[in-house]
Amino acid sequence: MNHRELGDVGEVSEVGYGAWQIGGDWGEVTEDEAVAAVEAARDAGVDFFDLADDIASGDVTVATKAGRRLDPHDVERYTEENLRRFVNRSRENLGVETLDLVQLHCPPTDVYYRLETFDALATLAEEGRTANYGVSVERVEEGLKAIEYPGVETVQIIFNPFRRRPAELFLTEAAARDVGVICRVPLASGLLTGALSRDDEFPEDDHRNFNREGEAFDVGETFAGVPFEAGLDAVDALGERLPGDRPLPEFALRWILDHDAVSTVIPGSTTPAHVRSNAAASEADPLSETEREAAAEAYDEHVRARVHQRW
Repeated sequence: MNHRELGDVGEVSEVGYGAWQIGGDWGEVTEDEAVAAVEAARDAGVDFFDLADDIASGDVTVATKAGRRLDPHDVERYTEENLRRFVNRSRENLGVETLDLVQLHCPPTDVYYRLETFDALATLAEEGRTANYGVSVERVEEGLKAIEYPGVETVQIIFNPFRRRPAELFLTEAAARDVGVICRVPLASGLLTGALSRDDEFPEDDHRNFNREGEAFDVGETFAGVPFEAGLDAVDALGERLPGDRPLPEFALRWILDHDAVSTVIPGSTTPAHVRSNAAASEADPLSETEREAAAEAYDEHVRARVHQRW
């Protein structure tokens, strides 16, 4: 497993583990399945785990989040009092005095213009409650605004062959400020595994069922914002153009990691074999020019008009 710098957080495995899939909105997942997935990740050399609230800590870097529990989820509620409460809850859950990294959890856009919110994060860091802080964003513009605050060490953003816009400006600006970049939804909710078909039906409690139109949260989190059928068309187009026998998930993860400004990519899975194969992308060969061209052509033909300027 190769490692990269994540802002001032330190070195982390360039393939991490995203805990959303074992935490909710993906259908039923048993505790045994969750434990097996996390253990497989550790065995594969993964030492960066991204979660919303709690996971066992140890000789790993754990990134947690704060804010989505606010109800209502309003700009004015991103106060020091509320953030302190969330941070203390995570410290208790993890059994640590100082959290490795706290990220604002996709707050409303206006929060990024709220100085007092970022002052509150700075205060919590000064008190030693968290070692570092950052943000998890929905839109490129939010990321660009967030990195104007000097204390922001990381930005988590959706980036994959079907969500390419961050590469146009954001990655350059983040690198110029030594801001770590965490890439989530790297496999577009399974589209970029090549394992989904038009006949697939998803459980009622799977966001790929109930959030297709953004009914529950930002639609960009589901299939990276690409309508399901259009995404399948794009996958078919990729399959027709890609040379060789590189597995599609490895191709997608390698496409992300071939961008030097990326610190880590956080696929999630409940299947240990998939976790191990995702981790192996760290040491896979970089994409060829032919592979990069195939990705660009499939994106331009089936995806660009649907997502590019939206996020």
